Amino acid sequence: MDSSMIEIYCKNNGVRKKYPAGTSLLEIYKDLGLQLKYGVIAARANHKMKDLKFRVYKPKTVEFVGINIPSGMRTYVRSLSFVMYEAIRELYPETSLRIEHPISKGYYCKILDLNRKLTEDDVQAIKEKMSLTILQDIPFEMEVLPAGQAIEIFEKSGAKDKVNLLKSLGAMYTRVYKLGGLYDYYYGSLAPSTGYLRVFDLQLYYDGLLLQVPNRQNPIKVEEFIDQEKLFETFGENTEWNQIMGLRNVGDMNLALKKSHNASMLIKVAEALQEKKISQIADKIYNNKNIKVILVSGPSSSGKTTFSKRLGIQLAVNGLLPIALSLDDYFLPRELTPRDEKGDYDFESLHALDLELFNSDLCKLLDGEEIEIPFFNFETGQREYRGKKIKLKKHNLLVLEGIHALNPDLTKIPNEQKFKVYVSALTTISLDDHNWIPTTDNRLLRRIIRDYKYRGYSAEDTIARWDSVQKGEAKWIFPYQENADAMFNSALIFEFAVIKKYVEPILLDVPQDCEEFSEAHRLLKFLRYFSAIQDNDVPTTSLLREFFGGSSFIY
Repeated sequence: MDSSMIEIYCKNNGVRKKYPAGTSLLEIYKDLGLQLKYGVIAARANHKMKDLKFRVYKPKTVEFVGINIPSGMRTYVRSLSFVMYEAIRELYPETSLRIEHPISKGYYCKILDLNRKLTEDDVQAIKEKMSLTILQDIPFEMEVLPAGQAIEIFEKSGAKDKVNLLKSLGAMYTRVYKLGGLYDYYYGSLAPSTGYLRVFDLQLYYDGLLLQVPNRQNPIKVEEFIDQEKLFETFGENTEWNQIMGLRNVGDMNLALKKSHNASMLIKVAEALQEKKISQIADKIYNNKNIKVILVSGPSSSGKTTFSKRLGIQLAVNGLLPIALSLDDYFLPRELTPRDEKGDYDFESLHALDLELFNSDLCKLLDGEEIEIPFFNFETGQREYRGKKIKLKKHNLLVLEGIHALNPDLTKIPNEQKFKVYVSALTTISLDDHNWIPTTDNRLLRRIIRDYKYRGYSAEDTIARWDSVQKGEAKWIFPYQENADAMFNSALIFEFAVIKKYVEPILLDVPQDCEEFSEAHRLLKFLRYFSAIQDNDVPTTSLLREFFGGSSFIY
């Protein structure tokens, strides 16, 4: 047997074939004659994401991916970000680019140190330069350098964010990317060259840019713009707070914690900020005497339950006593539950609820009547009545928490009687100026910990369900978030550093021979950027306690 030949198994077409050691994944893709519907952008080798220039020296199971799946889209957006960075550096060499956060189905970016207002002409010039770079099909080159050399390169280019991140990691070597003569750092794979990035757009957005990317369902078109003014304002408040604290990026935080050897103050201040926001929401409710019902919605693992309990405490300070009503108890009997496109029961649909009964009970409560509330037995799939009755008195408010709480079709009561709150983990700290942290990663890590600790699910189980969870959120939650009267950011700046010790062992248990290993491996790589801190100073009322335990609230 020729030891210089290695066997590759391609999952896309089920073919096994031998190649000379050192053959690149792109060469293998071309040799196999594969034609992915939306083209190829990266690959999984033994369930680990790799760029297409990766050369194989051992037998591998390979799956080529396009931009229609999340890992492929992440590769595309990272690569497009580098092209935008290169265009801005060439056009405005004294400035720097910061990619703040996802918004309006794109990415909000700021050009720092421009010293004037960004104009439509600027945006057009950047777009034209990006288009030219893409047309020239310039390769992205990856280099592994001694960390000291990489730090020196970024110091010369004024990239303090990358300098701080690399210094805080303390690694001997690091991987950097190069486009033309410009270096950058990314914590995931890039496309082979700029020619892969033909679908994008740019528009002026507030005082910055909105980088628009391909639609996830139809990647040949740009995502449709959706105005998210309230969400943008909420992101902005927390980003400004990070900046005041001098903690825009993970490198800043790691170095600050290393200097002081004490995370206590950071935890106390961040928790106090959240408590202040909850208090402000409670005051807003108290000052509007028409409000009778508080509706709390948000995606999975956003901390809705703990938020509602803490809001109840602040309302009680103002002399208002909330009574909780669970939407889960208003599910239709199992046989009447709608089904999804696969024929499975669609419990996330608004129409899985008995809206007629719910609104009848709600109106009776608001009219001062006493009602017996139902109990839904999930084992039998039937509604039961167990003698639990409630009645709203003078100082009572009704609190409804659930994924449909902001959907106007849920309730039939006048708008002036409702106060709607959207809760989500809107992560505002970034790894560096070009590597943002997806808000979905924040929630997924929380859910992995909670599912393992309280529901007996492995990380493999949770990751396998996550795509379905996100589809439900996209259909039933996100379209209504701008209906909120108040938005609450449940993300805490220090939380990755705290939950790291809880989630890493769970992720390490995911076996490499399953599909979910790819996501587990990505999350583990992401977590290594954070210096771990102890949770001793995390208060028992913290939102984080809902996930890893030690809460003083009863759930």
